[in-house]
Amino acid sequence: MFEEKQISSQLIYEGKILNVRRDKVTAKKGESTREIVEHNGAVAMVAITEENHVLLVKQYRYACHDVVLEIPAGKIDKGETDPLKAAVRELREETGYTAEHVHYLGKINPSVGYSEEVIYLYAMTDLTPGEQDLDEDEALDVLEYPFEEAYQMAARGEMIDAKTIAALMMAKEQLGEELLP
Repeated sequence: MFEEKQISSQLIYEGKILNVRRDKVTAKKGESTREIVEHNGAVAMVAITEENHVLLVKQYRYACHDVVLEIPAGKIDKGETDPLKAAVRELREETGYTAEHVHYLGKINPSVGYSEEVIYLYAMTDLTPGEQDLDEDEALDVLEYPFEEAYQMAARGEMIDAKTIAALMMAKEQLGEELLP
């Protein structure tokens, strides 16, 4: 398999949560250009209650101009090196919950054609409720759905958020019987 190699790189945009660069690369038939989104990464959590419900957040997402139902998630802050610590922080901030047990599900690259973003996925159980600590620009509702209902919604294409779909599928496969009533 041919592997492209970077010849040169130019930062073309530097933002608060992402940068964009233009790389010149070797291609199978000469040279080509790649525009790459640099992103510090993110975490997403399938948080499961004692009643076998999954916590979902409902919020308006400007980029897709729609209200989206998704699992709690957030970006890994600059300087934060441990995705697990970011996941624990984000679950508490978005939902108020903390988890006694955490299971690493895996990681996904949501857009391999142009982004370096990696999302680390976790299942969290034995939850304890607490107070939300939302960022000042966040507005979301925390909802509970039976795990199987959320899973079926994802499987039927009723959810549009890729990380949520992937995480629910991975949680069911990896935790299996632990999730079933």
